[in-house]
Amino acid sequence: MYYIFHGEDEFSRAEQVQKFRAQMGDPQFAELNTAHFDGRKLALGELMHACDAVAFLSDKRLVIVEGMLARFDPRRKKGEDASGESIEEEANPDLAKGLAAYLPRLPETTRLVFVEAKTLAKNNPIIKHAATDTRAHVKEFSAPDLRSLPKWIAEHVKQKGGAIEPDAVNELVAHIGNDLRLLDNEIEKLLTYRANQPIRGQDVRAVVASVTESSVFDLVDAIGRRETDKAMRLLHDQLSHNAAPIYLLAMITRQFRMLIQLRDLAERGKPLDQAAAQLKMHPFVAKKTAEQSRNFSLPQLEAIYQKLLDADIAIKTGRSEPMLALDLLVVELTR
Repeated sequence: MYYIFHGEDEFSRAEQVQKFRAQMGDPQFAELNTAHFDGRKLALGELMHACDAVAFLSDKRLVIVEGMLARFDPRRKKGEDASGESIEEEANPDLAKGLAAYLPRLPETTRLVFVEAKTLAKNNPIIKHAATDTRAHVKEFSAPDLRSLPKWIAEHVKQKGGAIEPDAVNELVAHIGNDLRLLDNEIEKLLTYRANQPIRGQDVRAVVASVTESSVFDLVDAIGRRETDKAMRLLHDQLSHNAAPIYLLAMITRQFRMLIQLRDLAERGKPLDQAAAQLKMHPFVAKKTAEQSRNFSLPQLEAIYQKLLDADIAIKTGRSEPMLALDLLVVELTR
């Protein structure tokens, strides 16, 4: 039996693979019956040898291969066919055929798991082969978008034996976004903090301390209100928590980009719910961002965005020291 786990949701993929590892039984023998390969350079013979090996004091073996199937995604060739369409060429055709020929002979005692960090093409030869093979199990792991993220958070908390209030869910969405691994870490902290009590919005604000959308929102809010002292304090609070200056600048730039987009759509008469849907923004985040956008005119936002881009270029080209550039930028924007 073999499994193909592919897609951009690294956290859920890793969680599924870990479940397979846990099902291997006694850790003392599980490690002896588990093989892990970098599939980007794995030869078919080496894979077959690992899969055909006899399980040691166990009824099964686990073979995990990362990145092999992406090698078979068809590539676009330069040029076009008679109809004007781009020509595709099969990548590694001999290796793909060899693997497809071997998979039906996979021993019953071996559980082979292919793990891919991206979504594989529908015309990947192994994906096509798996569609007709009853021994194959294919699952795509797609990270939830911001609209379905609240449901994911609530279900994840429930799986861990906890409960969470709706305002706390919204706070987590605003603080972290859809970084599932970071969300999992923060949920663990919150469950410990609350000691079997439902997680509240105030708990999220008290416990979650990282470079978050919420903290950046507060910083941008201080800039909009021309509160230089507060803005500088918020900036240096993040830096003191080991936030990378270039990442902070990217987060601030992202927030101003959302402000420009929402303000522009608002001035065109677009209702907030429609604007949020168009920008694929969670309604809670859109509401807070729209309120913040009223601190600025559209020309002000565009001028600030240009200054942010100039600062980014100055830092990346070595013309400005990152922390000094951020300090000067905040002072200039709050004058």
